[in-house]
Amino acid sequence: MEHGEANITIVDEEGNEQLCEVLFTFDAEQFGKSYVLYYPLGAEEDEDDQIEIHASSFVPGEDGAEGELKPIETDEEWDMIEEMLNTFLAEDEEDDEDEDEE
Repeated sequence: MEHGEANITIVDEEGNEQLCEVLFTFDAEQFGKSYVLYYPLGAEEDEDDQIEIHASSFVPGEDGAEGELKPIETDEEWDMIEEMLNTFLAEDEEDDEDEDEE
């Protein structure tokens, strides 16, 4: 995976590949890591119009090699990711409202 890619391929525990769309990426200085939030392409919304969003830390590859996704390991990281996601979604909703007014 490289920063700026729109789609990534995730391999699950059973070895199945799943194409996912990247929602956004960000760097967190307090953890010294990069993170990516993504969801499966073609994911169905549940009855609350929600799509399950996944998050992983991201280790960039060297010399153009593909990077590696790692699991989130601490509650502090999850709290920070949730905060970033909520901010992202709030900004996204504001953008939608701005478009409706034009």
